[in-house]
Formats: sequence, structure tokens, C-alpha cells
Amino acid sequence: MKIGLLSDTHSYFPEEVFTYFKEVDEIWHAGDIGSLEVTDKLKAFKPLRAVYGNIDDHTVRTEFKETEAFEIEGVQVVMTHIAGRPGKYQRNSNLLIKDYNAQLLVCGHSHVLLVQMDKSLNALWMNPGACGIHGFHPIRTMLRFEINNGKIEKLEAIELGKRAKVNS
Repeated sequence: MKIGLLSDTHSYFPEEVFTYFKEVDEIWHAGDIGSLEVTDKLKAFKPLRAVYGNIDDHTVRTEFKETEAFEIEGVQVVMTHIAGRPGKYQRNSNLLIKDYNAQLLVCGHSHVLLVQMDKSLNALWMNPGACGIHGFHPIRTMLRFEINNGKIEKLEAIELGKRAKVNS
């Protein structure tokens, strides 16, 4: 199963999705969608799993949940927008991992791309950074990877270039 992972679009649709996620089976959006226009375009292109983030209004929150937990190719996944990071979790993220026996925790919010193994919880933590143009991040980023028979493989960090706006 090939996955394209993005976050923090903040109402901006990254056209590069059509190129970089052409071969993926699903797209996952880890919150701060900003507008349903973004997810409508993603859903028209590929199957989508998404969660809402802290900037998302009631229309986005009506369509998506705060947390999604699911199994795919033998890997238990938990996706939420605000999770902190290994060693500095927020909002009981370590409890989410334990409650769902998650092997993969996907989040956004920080605008910083980081993938790290949490050995204490035996879970991989992924944050694709931000691919939108709003925020403090200098480079727009996404992730692409595969899940095969219980293993996460072929992880790629994708840089989309500099963010167009300096402040927001």
C-alpha cells in the first residue's frame, strides 16, 4: 500500500500532489486542512483519510474527526493533528498509541518534517511538515512511503520548494 502524507495546507492546494502522489493508493492529510476545497480535490484524485486540525472550522470538523485509528496492511495507525513528539507528547498522544496498540502515529501541527522511532512505545512517529504557504516553515514538505505486510518501507521526504509567504 503506497501512501502520500501531507499536513497543514491551510486552504492552499499543493498542485505538486498530482505529480508526487500519482502512484500512491491513498492520501492521508494530518490536519489544518483549512477548506473543504482542498480535501475535495484530494478525494477526486485518490482515496483520502484525514483529520481536522486546530485552525479548521465547523464545516471541516463536520466532515472529519479529530483522531482516526485504523489498520492497514498489518500496521495499526493513529492519526491526529496535535501530538507533540516522542518524549514531549501533547494531549495524551502516548495514551492514543497505547489504547490503539499503534505502530504508527501520524500528526501535523509543528510545520516541521520529522520521522522518529519512539522505542519506549515501540511506535514510529511521522510528521510530514507543512505543504501549505501559511506559517513559519521555510520549505514546504510532504512524505511518501509504503506499508507492506506489517512493515513501513521506502520512506521519502519530499521538498516542494520555498513557502511563498513570509508571514502568517
